[in-house]
Amino acid sequence: MNSRLPKVLQPLAGLPLLGHVVTAARALSPTRLCVVIGHGGEAVRAAFPGLDCAWAVQEPQLGTGHAVAQAVPALSAEGSVLVLYGDVPLLRASTLQRLAAAAGSERLAILTVELENPAGYGRIVRDAQGRVQRIVEHKDASEAERALREVNTGIMAIPARQLERWLNSLKNDNAQGEYYLTDIVALAVAENVEVVTAAPDEAWETLGVNDKIQLAELERTYQRDQARRLMQGGVTLRDPERLDLRGELICGRDVEIDVGCVFEGRVEIADGARIGPYCQIKDSRIGSGARLLAYSVLDDAEVGALCQIGPYARLRPGTRLAEDVHVGNFVELKNTVVAARSKANHLAYLGDATIGSNVNVGAGTITCNYDGANKYRTVIEDDAFIGSDTQLVAPVTVKRGATLGAGTTLTQEAPADKLTLSRARQVTLENWKRPVKGVKK
Repeated sequence: MNSRLPKVLQPLAGLPLLGHVVTAARALSPTRLCVVIGHGGEAVRAAFPGLDCAWAVQEPQLGTGHAVAQAVPALSAEGSVLVLYGDVPLLRASTLQRLAAAAGSERLAILTVELENPAGYGRIVRDAQGRVQRIVEHKDASEAERALREVNTGIMAIPARQLERWLNSLKNDNAQGEYYLTDIVALAVAENVEVVTAAPDEAWETLGVNDKIQLAELERTYQRDQARRLMQGGVTLRDPERLDLRGELICGRDVEIDVGCVFEGRVEIADGARIGPYCQIKDSRIGSGARLLAYSVLDDAEVGALCQIGPYARLRPGTRLAEDVHVGNFVELKNTVVAARSKANHLAYLGDATIGSNVNVGAGTITCNYDGANKYRTVIEDDAFIGSDTQLVAPVTVKRGATLGAGTTLTQEAPADKLTLSRARQVTLENWKRPVKGVKK
């Protein structure tokens, strides 16, 4: 990977590769989970501090069979052992469930695919009746075996009661000098244990990552699959190739998403909402009929029905907007609650504020919420009008129906239904002359 980051920690769709594999495994509700680590293993363990699993160290690294052997002490002796790979991130839970069902607790099940170009993969060798006999690695295969198109993906479900004994019987007399997990297939056949196969929903589920090029290719594969799922659910994507989903996106009916949008964490978009181009949305909820204009950024925000946001707006954590609120271009909100039908249409910062309904916030307004040590709250009650270029020095309250004149610096409560302003008296100096540059010598 040409990276200091271990391969299984390389990110795909906002998660480390290993994170995708663990999520798929968890979907089967396993009784035990063991992660085998080798090179860079401590960094891998540190990246998953809350993961409820056993950790096994493979050192030295002598092949897939040797890796699984390190996990055996942490596994149950009953049921089936499902073997997955930390650099194969796109396996669907439905595919794994199919493989586990095929295996039961007595059969050995292999996930296989047929490829037009199977070079580099281990081939599935069957007898005349179509029964699996063994797996031969590409480097060790004959010309006839290399012509086979059904290949081993490496994903197996293995009877737990036989696993340790089979692993102890593995030999490393092959081109790589390694202990191949695939060699247990021939051992199972020799003991008349039934060997069965299952296929994934999509062949690309079994693709692994060995370099940054393959990582990028799998990223696009994943995003295309997510785009297809969204469109099947009724979402309109202006260009499915320009979507980046790095978490969970839940959409209602008739949602429209323009190009270049990035979704992170858990995002919910209600019916009829429209997301403009190049928006970035993280851990947020967007109400029905709301409209986000281009380049808006949301992080842990709630946007009510029929709101209009942007362009170039930023809603930071703790922002909660009721219905039909307008937040315009270059307006930033943080930890602020805004009631229905209020608006801040241009060039404002509203932080640690509670804003009532039908409030107009003029351009250039700032809540001065931070004194360098502590943060304080600003309260603006219903029907207030905040003139342009106003500074609200918190803690401070603007009472219901109050009007603040443009350019006001408010440090005390503004009374209800009155005009409050703070300005120096305007003066014109009759004999003043504009300075001019001196003559250069």
